[in-house]
Amino acid sequence: MLLLSVNPPLFIPFIVAGDPSPEVTMDLALALEEAGADLLELGVPYSDPLADGPTIQRAAARALAGNMTLPKAIHLVAEMRKKGVTIPIILFTYYNPVLQLGEESFFALARENGANGVLIPDLPFEESGPLRELGERFGLPLISLVAPTSKQRIERIASAAQGFLYCVSSLGVTGVRETLPESLGDFVSEVKRHSRVPVAVGFGISTPEQVAMLKEVCDGVVIGSALVQKVEQLGERLLAPEEKEAAIAEFAAYARSLAAPLHAPCSLR
Repeated sequence: MLLLSVNPPLFIPFIVAGDPSPEVTMDLALALEEAGADLLELGVPYSDPLADGPTIQRAAARALAGNMTLPKAIHLVAEMRKKGVTIPIILFTYYNPVLQLGEESFFALARENGANGVLIPDLPFEESGPLRELGERFGLPLISLVAPTSKQRIERIASAAQGFLYCVSSLGVTGVRETLPESLGDFVSEVKRHSRVPVAVGFGISTPEQVAMLKEVCDGVVIGSALVQKVEQLGERLLAPEEKEAAIAEFAAYARSLAAPLHAPCSLR
């Protein structure tokens, strides 16, 4: 069971397993926990990532070129635990690799290696029943996504949500966005009316100003592309033994700056 405290709101970073290397991924995860992350989304690289924009697509391509696979990504969770990562880890993977591995084998391996939940963005809610039941059997919640286009499905998706509910801020794929939709606050409020679990907002969250705005309306913020882009910028330094420590520190400082508004006092409304 995944029980999350939302005071202050959750900082949920996303990184890609194996980008730029499995060893560095573990260092990044530990740095994110030390920077205040409450939960980690570990993206499993896939060749056809329908929900992801160019930044995460490039990260997935780099990880796949390094021979990262779904089983290796799951085993990486256990290695993270050995390295000292204690926060919950959610496996973010597309459905096809799960199907190839075998649904039950996937959940068994995830539990055995210390994962705390699963998110499959291309699995429609209406077709998620069997995996949701498997997740319950293995104690790994299947995290649901709800989007502005969900409309009449919002109540159904929100009321069945487990762990936390991932609220998609904008239409389209992941990626850094300069602005967020003006209607986002109303959409999140509607989702929260029906949800029994924390509601976190993701897709396009990339600045402290956006985080400060969102903390007023939701229970957590997912930051992915901005962090993956930072990893890309630091790539060569992260792989150079003499520069790795400084690069990890720079990454952690960047993550801390993005999440800082979550710990600032709420404004009076």
